[in-house]
Amino acid sequence: MKIIYNGKLIDFTEEFMSVDGWLKGSGIFETIKTVDGTAWALSRHMRRALNSAARLGFTLPSEEVLRSAIEELLNCEHHKVGALRLSFDDSGNWAAFHIAYLEKIDPARLTVVRVPEVSGGAPLKTFPYSHRLQILHDASAGGFDEAVVVNADDKICEGAVTNLLLKINDQWCTPPLSDGVLPGVMRALVVEYLSVQVRSIHVAEISSVQSAFLLSSLRIAQPVASIAGRELSPSPEFGTEIQAMALRTSVG
Repeated sequence: MKIIYNGKLIDFTEEFMSVDGWLKGSGIFETIKTVDGTAWALSRHMRRALNSAARLGFTLPSEEVLRSAIEELLNCEHHKVGALRLSFDDSGNWAAFHIAYLEKIDPARLTVVRVPEVSGGAPLKTFPYSHRLQILHDASAGGFDEAVVVNADDKICEGAVTNLLLKINDQWCTPPLSDGVLPGVMRALVVEYLSVQVRSIHVAEISSVQSAFLLSSLRIAQPVASIAGRELSPSPEFGTEIQAMALRTSVG
C-alpha cells in the first residue's frame, strides 16, 4: 500500500501513521469521498483545511502541491469508492491516505448522549479524533449506529462523526455552528442548495422529529430509522434529492 508523506509517494509504514491513516501527534485533517478516482468537493475541503490552519497557526502546502499529490495517490491506490484522508500535524508533516469505503446505506439507529464539554462555537476538524470515535464506539456497544450529541446547554449539535438533518413540524432543519457544530462540507451544501432551516434545536424537540438524515462527506445522506428507540418516517425522495445535489455540486 502506498501513501503520500510530505509530498512523496512511499510505502505505508507505521513509523509515520497508524494502520487506519492517522498521523502521530496532533493536527488537522479532512476526510473526502472518492468515486472512480475523483475526490468529491475537494475545493471545499481544502478551504476548510486552510481556515482551520489559519486559526491554529499552521502552514499548509500549496494547493498545487496538494492537488498533484492527491492525483498521484488516487492513480496508484485506485478504488471504485474510497475514503481519502489528508492530515497535517503540528510539526509541519502532512500525509494522504486512501482506502476503499463501504457505503452506509441502511437506515441508522441513533442514541442520545450528553457531552457537557461541547459548548458554543464551531469546532475544528482536528486529530487525535479519539473523543469522537469513543462516542461512536459506545453507541455501537449499545446496539446503535450513531449518537445525537447534546451540548452543555441541552441543545442538539451533531452526531459523533456526522452532522444532523432533522424534520420537525414538516420543516427540515439543522443546528447552527454556534451550538458546537463542526462545519461539515455536506451540511454546507445542503444548507446552500436545499430548503433547510438553520436553528437551535433543544433536546426536548427530539420527540417531535419526524424524519432525519446523517450528513457527512462519506455517507452523503444516510437515512435515520430511529432516535432513542422511537421509529421515524422515511423520506426517500428528499434523500434522493440530496444525493443528486451532492453529485452535481461535488464533481460539476
